[in-house]
Amino acid sequence: MSMHLTPQRIVCLTEEPTEWLYLLGQQHRIVGVSGYTVRPPQARHDKPRVSAFLSAKIDKILALQPDCVIGFSDLQADIAAQLIRAGVQVTIFNQRSVDEIFAMLFQLAAMVGEAEQGLQRIAAMRQRLADIRTAAQALPRRPRVFFEEWYEPYISAIRWVSELVGVAGGDDCFPELALEPMGKGRIIADGGEIVRRNPDLIFGSWCGRKFRPEQVRARPGWEGVNAVRTGQIFEIKSADILQPGPASLTDGVEQLHQRIMAWGALHG
Repeated sequence: MSMHLTPQRIVCLTEEPTEWLYLLGQQHRIVGVSGYTVRPPQARHDKPRVSAFLSAKIDKILALQPDCVIGFSDLQADIAAQLIRAGVQVTIFNQRSVDEIFAMLFQLAAMVGEAEQGLQRIAAMRQRLADIRTAAQALPRRPRVFFEEWYEPYISAIRWVSELVGVAGGDDCFPELALEPMGKGRIIADGGEIVRRNPDLIFGSWCGRKFRPEQVRARPGWEGVNAVRTGQIFEIKSADILQPGPASLTDGVEQLHQRIMAWGALHG
C-alpha cells in the first residue's frame, strides 16, 4: 500500500502557487486553478478553472476531491471557511513583502517534497535581485517613482511592489502607504499630492484592466509632473507585478529595472 506524505491533488485559488508548482515540475499535482491564471500559458489549457479571486465554485472544487487547497490573504477567507467546513485541508498564505514571498515559495516547495529545488531557485532569484540592486548604484540619482495600482480612486503600490521599485533603483513616492496591507489603506484621496511629490517615472498596473498612459497625461494639473513632461509613463501588466510570487520577483522587477536604468541614461 503506497502512502502519500505530500498532497497529490492541489487546487490553486490564485496565480502564484500555480506558476511556482509548474517551475518546480510539480504541475501533475494541480487539479484546479484560478480563472485569472496566465503564467505559464499552458496552465489555462491544462487545468480546470474553478475560481475568480473573491469567489469560487465550491461544488466544482469539492468534485475535484482536492487533498489541499492553496489561497492568498484575508480576501479569500470566506472561500477558505466554506472549504474547511466541507472537510478540505486549506492553506492560506498572506505574503506582502519580498521576504514573505520567498518564505511562501519555500514552504510550498517543502509541502510538495521539493525543498531542495525550492532553495536553489530561491537562491538564484535572490542573487538576481542583489545584482539588480548593485547595477542601480550606477544611477546619477534615484528617480522618484509613482506606481499606480488603480485610478478611481488612486491606489499606490503594495508593499512587495514598493520594495521591488527600491531594488530596481527607484524611490517609491508613497513609501508610507506601502505598509498598508489593504487596498483601501493605499488610497490617495487627493491627486494633487501625487503632483506635489512629482514622480520622475509613473508605472501603471491597473488590476485586470489595460493601463492608459494617455489618460494619465490628460489629468488636469499633471502637465508639470516630470514623468508626464518627459513621457516616462509605462504599463507593467498586473500578471507580472501584482502577483506575490515568482512573476514579480523575476519579470516584474526586470521591467521596473529596465525602465529606471533607461531613465538614468537620459539623465546621466
